[in-house]
Amino acid sequence: MCGIIGYTGHRNVQEVILKALETLEYRGYDSAGMALAYADGALEVAKRAGKVAKLRAMCEKQSAGSGKKAAVSGIGHTRWATHGGVTDENAHPHTCGRVTLVHNGIIENYQELTAKYGLGEKLVSQTDTEVVAALLDHFYEKDAKTAIREVARLLKGTFALGILFADQPEKLYAIRNVSPIIAGVGKDGREAFLASDVTALSEYVAEYFVVPEDTLTILEAGKITLLDNENQRVEPDFLQVDWKLGGNGKNGYEFFMEKEIAEQPEVIRETISCRCKDGMPDLSIDNIPDWLLSKYERITIIGCGTAMHAGLVAKQFMQPLLQLPVTVEVASEFIYEEPVVDDKTFVIAISQSGETIDTLEALRYARRRGAGNLSIVNVKGSTIARESEYVLYTNAGPEIAVASTKAYTTQLTALYMIICRMAYVRGVYTAKQAKEFVSALLQVPACVEKVIADKESLRRISHEIMDASDVFMIGRGLDYTALLEGSLKLKEISYIHSEAYASGELKHGTIALITQKTPVITLVTQTKVVSKELSNAIEVKARGAKVYVLTSEKVELEEPGQWENVYRLPALRDEFMVFPAAAALQLIAFYVSRDKGLDVDKPRNLAKVVTVE
Repeated sequence: MCGIIGYTGHRNVQEVILKALETLEYRGYDSAGMALAYADGALEVAKRAGKVAKLRAMCEKQSAGSGKKAAVSGIGHTRWATHGGVTDENAHPHTCGRVTLVHNGIIENYQELTAKYGLGEKLVSQTDTEVVAALLDHFYEKDAKTAIREVARLLKGTFALGILFADQPEKLYAIRNVSPIIAGVGKDGREAFLASDVTALSEYVAEYFVVPEDTLTILEAGKITLLDNENQRVEPDFLQVDWKLGGNGKNGYEFFMEKEIAEQPEVIRETISCRCKDGMPDLSIDNIPDWLLSKYERITIIGCGTAMHAGLVAKQFMQPLLQLPVTVEVASEFIYEEPVVDDKTFVIAISQSGETIDTLEALRYARRRGAGNLSIVNVKGSTIARESEYVLYTNAGPEIAVASTKAYTTQLTALYMIICRMAYVRGVYTAKQAKEFVSALLQVPACVEKVIADKESLRRISHEIMDASDVFMIGRGLDYTALLEGSLKLKEISYIHSEAYASGELKHGTIALITQKTPVITLVTQTKVVSKELSNAIEVKARGAKVYVLTSEKVELEEPGQWENVYRLPALRDEFMVFPAAAALQLIAFYVSRDKGLDVDKPRNLAKVVTVE
């Protein structure tokens, strides 16, 4: 949530900032703003509640025929409201005296600082961020570095700050604690950028670095200087930009989500193929040693939302196969539950962005307790990646739609490769069995392609449920865990109340909610529980619910004549059926949202990257 961009150089600064803010829209926001600095010390701020398009219209109107000289630097921001409502005044940037800044994160002691330094009369917004600007102006005399250091020392909470000083228009300053920020020099060597996200810079830089915590970063055209607390230079660790959004963005699709659903076969295939050697699962590309997979006595998987759902799927397969206790924890609750984590525990943290604050704090807790740890993330150089002992990067590439699709299925793919390698090094699988597993997993992309090719059949289901107030999804075992993610997709982009239930639990209360107006989707792919799943479906059908059965081509339905709405998924080994099921449920949710005329890629109240607790 929230996006930062900063630029100094020879280009049209306003256009660079606006274009970057449009790229960062996917992170989630409710207002946007920018500040332009001119060589004569003049500063121009524009900010609006609402979409970046409103800000662009405002800026273009202001600059039309103004005859002003070109700006030399600028900062921009997309805000997700935390302190203070969604108003023009609360939007970033915030200016106080000679200081203008943008901020990601939360300042926990802003009220205390306001009182201590008598800042109240200077403030015009209700934000914690404006307090930081006022503090900087309070401490700023002639040395920006000293002022920034002093303020950073006083702040409690998380922050990534991009700062302009009116008397230093050709310089940008940045400093951070927890909240991420990256920087890079332009390809032509005559400009410099900072941002909260590599997608905003991919057009301009060939390499970038993550600003180290508590390190002061100074950007000038073609030059970036990093200084530690003793003002000694720090050499950054550069990463190559390997994410390309492409000039056509959506590649002809109406929405990013649709495009990303369609990309799943390719990214699943890539995630598997780079971790295969002679048909065996091989994690050497990730520098993950076999001893890590064989040493520990129990496994804890942590994640939020979609990532947590991927962990629940993995547990259903991992625990019975390896005969190890596996727990899956909601990251936001983990550190408050006094979990049983020690040096006998192997922790797997999952996060698409690698910046999810709850997962990061859970990982840090586990490391302090001595747990072995491995993170599955999609973004190189992210905070979780850097704070983990071992990292497995998925091959999803940039995921722009807020509702996760390809990130989820590549997380599952990565988890399955880990499980297979663990089974082999622990002696549960022979080499022959491991090869058979990988060979079967390699069939997944083709099956997902079949589901996507048949999307019109799934659209018919979506058309029938799109006017429902409630949708229930029921299944057992792996089917139930797959439906948890399917239900989340439906509710987050269609705003239909949807719940997934272990179907055996229906009779213990939830069946009271079933009426003739309640569509029920049941997933039936696990051979050992087919009869039980169908029996539970009959229970809701008897209460008048319209039941949609998603099942494998190999499943024989008992009394097939009683099932009017059956969708057949391509057949795979039972443990892999979650993949075609995931694609089918994603498409159902997508079509419900699209056909209701909603913004599929940017659902209300949601952010792609959650960096505050």
